[in-house]
Parts: sequence; structure tokens; C-alpha cells
Amino acid sequence: MPFENLSTVHYTTAQKTATTDTLSALENILTANFKNLTPEERRKYGSINEQNKLIVNKALAYRTHQPNLSSADVDWEEFQNDFDSRTFIEGILTRLQALMDGLYNNNKILHDYDNYQAALTDYGYSQYKAGTKAAGFETKVAEMAQFFNRTGTTTTPKTSEDTTTN
Repeated sequence: MPFENLSTVHYTTAQKTATTDTLSALENILTANFKNLTPEERRKYGSINEQNKLIVNKALAYRTHQPNLSSADVDWEEFQNDFDSRTFIEGILTRLQALMDGLYNNNKILHDYDNYQAALTDYGYSQYKAGTKAAGFETKVAEMAQFFNRTGTTTTPKTSEDTTTN
């Protein structure tokens, strides 16, 4: 082989099915609680920063340890429910981010690289065969040539740092 496969670990059909089924189950469970905010509402409500999280945590600590110092104007049951939901969501997001890092920032990059190198090898082979006038290869080379710049070097594949969508 003219290139080295960086990742030879592949997903079985059972793993793919289990993953898809699990993601579907998560979507079914979680989407009932989703609220769609407009861009204006996102700006208005925003996300509390680390300093404001400390305020929330301190208010909860006082409520837990010295409830006589807590405001009667606050629905403390709702406060606790919001806090518990927030903590749950943060935990899920942390776990999902770890999966994203493993899948997108590491695993997918290796498979992308392997595919790209194999495609370059195939293109080189097609150029050779087109030079021998083998049937079909001139068309293949002409169609693939559009992906290479005119200086004779190949374009570089995009990495996760180059783009946020794939």
C-alpha cells in the first residue's frame, strides 16, 4: 500500500445501529423539554457567566443551611428544580462534548485522512492509466482534476480547525 492507514478500527453494523437507536431515544426523551428561543430572546436571557453561577450557588447554600435568611418572594421549589435541571444539562453536555471530541476532533480526522490519501493514490493511478489510453480513465481524471489547483499540487484537506461544518 502506498499510504499507511492511521485508523483501522471501524464500527460494526451492530454498533452503528445501537448508536443510532440510542441517539433517537435521547432525542425523543429530551426534545419534549426544549424551548425554541428567538435570537432576540437568546441575547436577552443569555447564559449566566461563572461569576453569576457563584451567586446562584451561594443563594442555594444559604437556602439550604440558613433558610430563615431566604426571601419569601422566591419560589424555592422552582429554584431547586431549575438548579437540578441546570446541573443535569451541564453533566450531559460535558459527556456529549467528550464524545464529540473523540468522534470529530480525533476519530473522524483519522478516517478523513485515510480516505483522502487513498483518493490521491486512486487519482495517481487513474492518471497513469489515462496515459496508457485505458478506457474510461481520461474522463475520470478530467472530472477529478477540478479538485486540484493549477500549480500541480493538491489542495489540502480541511481539518476541524479549518471549518466547523462537514
